[in-house]
Amino acid sequence: MDIKNLISSAVEARKSAYAPYSKFKVGAALLTSNGKIYKGFNIENSAYSACNCAERTAFFRAMCDEEKNFEAIAIVGGPEYEMSSFKSYTPPCGVCRQVMREFCNPNKFEIILAKSVSDYEQFTLEQLLPNSFGPENLN
Repeated sequence: MDIKNLISSAVEARKSAYAPYSKFKVGAALLTSNGKIYKGFNIENSAYSACNCAERTAFFRAMCDEEKNFEAIAIVGGPEYEMSSFKSYTPPCGVCRQVMREFCNPNKFEIILAKSVSDYEQFTLEQLLPNSFGPENLN
């Protein structure tokens, strides 16, 4: 996995974010098992509950192409004036973590939180969502 390329893809995706209310733009780049990258960005709405996070946008785009095997996701975010490096890491919200859990092995799926292509932290989904509920719990 080329982490720097994945982070760069997330930075690129962030440029398309629609965040007129919060002015906080997020980009995500989701890597499939076959090496394809799906970009996502946050999409806000004046009725706040109708917003969609960057991570879920990337997952849903991949699902539209019938992709179901994922390796990693890189996430970047910050105020709209921050362009390619950011002051802090932007971790996924709880809803996004649960969407990841639906489709990913929590012990293997990597979540990369980046401030820049050279400043990042890497976690497994299990680290960010311990003792999670997944599809196997319904069997």
